[in-house]
Amino acid sequence: MKLLGVVLPLFLLAASHLCSAEDAVAARLIHILRPKFGSAGTGAKMKGVSCSSWQLAVETDNLRDWSTIPAGCESYLGHYMLGGRYRNDSRVVADSAVEYALSLQRFHRNTDIWIFDVDETSLSNLPYFSQHGFGVQPYNKWRFGKWVMKGAAPPLPETLRLYKVLVSVGIKVVFLTGRTAEYRNATVYNLKKAGYHTWEKLILRSANQGGTALQYKSEVRARLERGGLRIVGNIGDQWSDILGSPEGERTFKLPDPMYYIS
Repeated sequence: MKLLGVVLPLFLLAASHLCSAEDAVAARLIHILRPKFGSAGTGAKMKGVSCSSWQLAVETDNLRDWSTIPAGCESYLGHYMLGGRYRNDSRVVADSAVEYALSLQRFHRNTDIWIFDVDETSLSNLPYFSQHGFGVQPYNKWRFGKWVMKGAAPPLPETLRLYKVLVSVGIKVVFLTGRTAEYRNATVYNLKKAGYHTWEKLILRSANQGGTALQYKSEVRARLERGGLRIVGNIGDQWSDILGSPEGERTFKLPDPMYYIS
């Protein structure tokens, strides 16, 4: 008992020093897409609900039609997006997609395709959103368009890994994005710069096309299937990327708590 009386205080003292060190690391600036220890901050709250609970409601599509993240969650989501948790969560999704792709015993090289969304799926706009509150600021079409025209978005590494696996086994890639046609050249440049060197189609939205993103992407997928293609996989960061008919034989949802597209 005497030994326990000595060891326990020493253990608690060491644990307190460790927690202090972890908090100090978490408070440091975390480089974009380079995961560091201490992501997601301290679990800040807004209106009595933790930011992590708000994020869960968003990712499960239970909270819809929101325009900005809660102001009290900017720090929390900044740490999440720039830290290890976002990359780890994305890795779980990509690992599942890779496992599924490699499990396909029979596929047709001429007709089987995998659909990729672009923003926050193939390319990461974190360099932009990190300068604009991680979604706390209202979306500014003109400002975001200027960023897109730079063609400077890095790839999401987990998605790029999936892409390379698909190309290696012969499944064709189709990029389907809500970006409008005026950004085609910038998008082509950015995708190739990021490591996506080949694809079957890059489909952008016409500037005068009405309807929601869900309607637009569902219609495009239906058109692809009518043309004789089979969608074996579909990956995106928004539920509007993967819901609607036809969805594809398997869908994969990447995390994105920064904005909502219906």
